[in-house]
Amino acid sequence: MKTQYVPLEYAAQTWPRVEHYIESALAHGWGDYTIDQAKLLVCTGQWLLVVMTDDAGEVHGAATITFINYPNSRVGYIVAIGGKLIANQDAFKTLCEILKSKGATKIQGMGRPAIVRLWSSKFGAKPVSTLMELEI
Repeated sequence: MKTQYVPLEYAAQTWPRVEHYIESALAHGWGDYTIDQAKLLVCTGQWLLVVMTDDAGEVHGAATITFINYPNSRVGYIVAIGGKLIANQDAFKTLCEILKSKGATKIQGMGRPAIVRLWSSKFGAKPVSTLMELEI
């Protein structure tokens, strides 16, 4: 499995191959983004698109990432990630290298309990806090 970021000039051409992975991930998220908004943010360069492909070039997963700059760190924040057989050490290591190449010093993302358990056990990620939300 190969993990690579999609240069902005190829985002629109790549989108149809990854849209269902991102849409599925957004369906399990907190609902702040639609698939059309995600496409816009990727295709205008505000979010980074990362794909996971096999040796034949078939896409098996994708992620969208935004960057958040803090005074002491730059976070690569995973907005959406989805696919099959993509939660492995090699893919995660390459994802971290991609984010480092973009200046990230940390990687973050929110996830439902199953994802928290998976990333904790496979990659050593640690829950930092619990997000609380209330519509007003």
